[in-house]
Amino acid sequence: MIFASYNIQYGFGLDGRYDLERIAKGLEGADVIALQEVTRGFARNGHADMPGAIGALFPDHFWVYGPACDIHVEAAPGQISLPRGTRFQFGNMVLSRWPILSVRTLLLPRSRTVDKINLQRGATETVIALPDGAVRVYSVHLDHVSGDERIAQLRYLNERINAFVHEGASLTGGAEFGLSELPLPADYVVMGDFNMEPESPEYCAFAGSADRFYGRTARIGTPVDAFAALGAYGPESYSWMDPDDRGRRMHLDYCFVSCGLKDRLKSAFIDTDCQGSDHFPLRVEIGD
Repeated sequence: MIFASYNIQYGFGLDGRYDLERIAKGLEGADVIALQEVTRGFARNGHADMPGAIGALFPDHFWVYGPACDIHVEAAPGQISLPRGTRFQFGNMVLSRWPILSVRTLLLPRSRTVDKINLQRGATETVIALPDGAVRVYSVHLDHVSGDERIAQLRYLNERINAFVHEGASLTGGAEFGLSELPLPADYVVMGDFNMEPESPEYCAFAGSADRFYGRTARIGTPVDAFAALGAYGPESYSWMDPDDRGRRMHLDYCFVSCGLKDRLKSAFIDTDCQGSDHFPLRVEIGD
């Protein structure tokens, strides 16, 4: 099955045009999808309900939205008035061909900034009922201005990933409400915009440092970079391009998996032909 991740930049492509259908086309054939920079009530895209519109473009998928940032907004002077109760929401989505059994939005550590925008970031955690058993899928978006903050966010995220079974996800003891007990799978897939480059301090804080003799060994409790495990990185690999300077490129988007899924990885690539965002969708195939 195909897992895909895409930071969709509020729906705006490299050409500055808002086009959700173009974004959906870039994700055709994906079974499980993690999206970042999904908004509601954002002035830049006409206060669009992006989760609802994207969900409608994937009628064969279940979907959930996890807004990490949620604030009240009003129209600026001279603008058309907004419906009472309009809110600006900024967060992640997960879409799946199979039922999404539970969802939590994990709020990642952050610190107050003065000169640069610093929205509350989150990791949307889902449990999905795949045909061969439940698995966790996370859609992640980290801070973009501070490596120290990203390290703190990644350490917190990894703590939550490893404490998942002990914490019990969204609900345990559901029989009291007449609900079935939810599965608590050990295996997971973590995808998203990490705003870090391979082998950066942030990357090593999450994936572990490489030993000078043995390299990077798979360890229980440490996520495995699917692209690295498959040898899919090229000398000029990138997943983001500056719309104003297309020669400025970085690899910022990743798919990490649990050790239990490492040997099931089949292929990984980034589709740099897609123009629907300043990021490009990545795809990872995981077999039976």
